[in-house]
Amino acid sequence: MLSVMFLLGVVYAAAILILVRMLGRAWPIGVAVIVAFAAFQVLTSGRLAVRTMGAREVTAAEEPELHALVDRLCALGGMDKPTIAVAESKVPNACALGRSKGSATLCVTRGLLETLEPNELEGVIAHELSHVAHGDAAVMTVAAFVGVLAGLVARIGLRLVYIGGRARGLWHIIVVALGFIALSAATWFVSLVLTRSLSRYREFAADRSAAQLTGNPAALASALTKVSAKVSGGGGIPQVDLRKAGALNAFYFAPVSAAKTTAHHLLSTHPTTQARLDRLLRMSSQL
Repeated sequence: MLSVMFLLGVVYAAAILILVRMLGRAWPIGVAVIVAFAAFQVLTSGRLAVRTMGAREVTAAEEPELHALVDRLCALGGMDKPTIAVAESKVPNACALGRSKGSATLCVTRGLLETLEPNELEGVIAHELSHVAHGDAAVMTVAAFVGVLAGLVARIGLRLVYIGGRARGLWHIIVVALGFIALSAATWFVSLVLTRSLSRYREFAADRSAAQLTGNPAALASALTKVSAKVSGGGGIPQVDLRKAGALNAFYFAPVSAAKTTAHHLLSTHPTTQARLDRLLRMSSQL
């Protein structure tokens, strides 16, 4: 993870340096826009994700068993209890959102509560609490920031090419726009590969932390098998629920769309289910 973060830092520093050189005297405006966009993304990403998921905060009176489980695991892990929310979705899954440990929200779907046995649910909740304890949502938001910005710059560049192509004598706009598009596309792709790699490592780390906290890697493996099978196979889940879930694929316990080839795996947010199961099996034998 440290190696990937170092490479991301090198890529981002190079991209920003080239962007400043290309902007010339206007570079302070460009830097101000980058800082403003970064602040907006960090401050709003958690709330937007919860809204996208369609989750609502639930009290201990509404979901007593879920709250009791989270209370016990937080006590075992020595951490503050996050806000708990439930999404009325048939897709069995869970995710941890928020820019900091103090503002974290643990979201589970109704499908997850109905699908898993208590010890399996405990493993999934422990996995998500590990993400909260390690600030994974904030780390991934920051890591993906320049990649997201590069994608937006590429779209603006394409718009400038369109405008320059329709107007006469604006060939210089097209040249500049093509330069921005090339820089942005290269930054976006390298950033995507590195951030997805970082995401996969952090999923392994969360699995390991959950197995250590509960002392039951087998239950987590069983939950992973059930959730992956139901999500990837449909399991009677409405397509509209699957499409909505796909928007938050990177945050979920198990991905809604899994990698099918080696090339897809390089761009996957999660390790393969088999790779995660193999590690949990090794932990189970060690314990």
